[in-house]
Amino acid sequence: MVRGNSILAPVKPDSSPSKIAELAPEFWQTQPTYHPRRPLESVDSRVEKGRALRERAPREAHAEWTPAPARPDPVAILVAGNQGRQENLVPLRMGRMAASPFAFLRGAAAVMAWDLAQTPICGLEVAIDGDAHINNFGLYGTPQRDVVIDLNDFDEATLGPWEWDLKRLVASVNVAGRENGLNRKERYSAVSGCVAGYALNSQRLAQMGVLDIWSIFAYADLERLLPLLKQGGVEIGNKSQAVLRKTLAKARRTTSQTLLAKVARRQADGGWRFIEEPPVLTHIDDETKEKVIASLVDYAETVPDDLRYMLKRYSVADVAHRVVGVGSVGVRAYLVLLFGNGDQDPLFLQVKEALPPAHAPYLPSLKQRVAHEGHRVTRGQRFLQAMGDPFLGYTTIDDRHYFVRQMKNMKAAMPIEFLTGEPFEFWAWGCGAILARAHARTGDAAKIAGYIGKGRLLSESLAEFAERYGDQTEKDHAALVEAIESGRVAAIQDEE
Repeated sequence: MVRGNSILAPVKPDSSPSKIAELAPEFWQTQPTYHPRRPLESVDSRVEKGRALRERAPREAHAEWTPAPARPDPVAILVAGNQGRQENLVPLRMGRMAASPFAFLRGAAAVMAWDLAQTPICGLEVAIDGDAHINNFGLYGTPQRDVVIDLNDFDEATLGPWEWDLKRLVASVNVAGRENGLNRKERYSAVSGCVAGYALNSQRLAQMGVLDIWSIFAYADLERLLPLLKQGGVEIGNKSQAVLRKTLAKARRTTSQTLLAKVARRQADGGWRFIEEPPVLTHIDDETKEKVIASLVDYAETVPDDLRYMLKRYSVADVAHRVVGVGSVGVRAYLVLLFGNGDQDPLFLQVKEALPPAHAPYLPSLKQRVAHEGHRVTRGQRFLQAMGDPFLGYTTIDDRHYFVRQMKNMKAAMPIEFLTGEPFEFWAWGCGAILARAHARTGDAAKIAGYIGKGRLLSESLAEFAERYGDQTEKDHAALVEAIESGRVAAIQDEE
């Protein structure tokens, strides 16, 4: 049911209060080119430099959160973010975000981006995910048919302060914990564990070789994961093992063949056609379908040569529009069904519109000059993921930027909404550790580890920040619900 009409005037994010220019002027400098003879600093020296950054941004300052006096109306930020999206799907986006505070947080990357731009940073830049909430970590298959655990959403990826990713993660741990019935003490413990995972892995990575940092990844297979955890002095309890095994089994069942049986049917003429399931999966007109298919020609030029040869063996059977996620609702996203060596060889590609990242207004424009937003997304994923999707690429349709990736390749999400106690704390810890590894690929783990230190100060500070921001998220969610109930914002309630 649609409720209300959107009459809120859009708000343009104000980047002027950003702490980057104030606390980290080097963010405004150009990236240095590669100098093969450049002398390298020792690990100890880099750790000391990281420790010195505490003068710029004391670790206890990260506990602070109060809404800035000039903080824009969060609902107005969301309305501004709806511009350019498919109008018929905007009410669905608003309805999904209104479902709960955690759903609101998931869709409100732009709101939190404004807030994070007002918080302290120490000045260390990395490739950030930009939307590293706890639900954006999961299981997926590698080309070698292994199932690994990693970040799995990169629409907001860009270059920025590492603290922004970590703060979004801990805020999501807190808010998800609230919805799962965790009390304040339990939420504090889960967030502290998340930061401890980030800190422990940063310290470990600071001592590792560069090639090792770029190649390590975490298997979802417990027989291989457990030894890695034990090397780091981490134990995984029986309940956590049971949840992980169940999610792993689900990932192994989720393949292109199983997806085909759910979403498409062979027609009387012998061809294959998607089954409509509005509003999630819908047919598109022939003109749009032809544009999507034609865009794959340019896409093929953005993938490695060997993959381009492989793509030549596939032919498109059908294209449909597919609604995904919470924050992404309303962006143009197409699901393409291709077949290679017969009906038992389906391939699904997602062609998804790439919008400017939520953090772009608060970062130096020099760092945001990318020729193509789809290229930014694929580049960010390659920076952050240890074992990326070989089908990653990008293309353009009607002057709009898109990225392309494989869909449903042995993917599964952890059932966050059902986790409490040990499994919730373990997953929060694991997400923190994974985020540290992702940041270490483009950042300096030694400097980050030096800044964090070996004590609990940063963990305690971020636990306090997460609790305060959890309160803020509940207020912002309530504001959206009130805007819908009063008729100021149109919304459709559905099951995601």
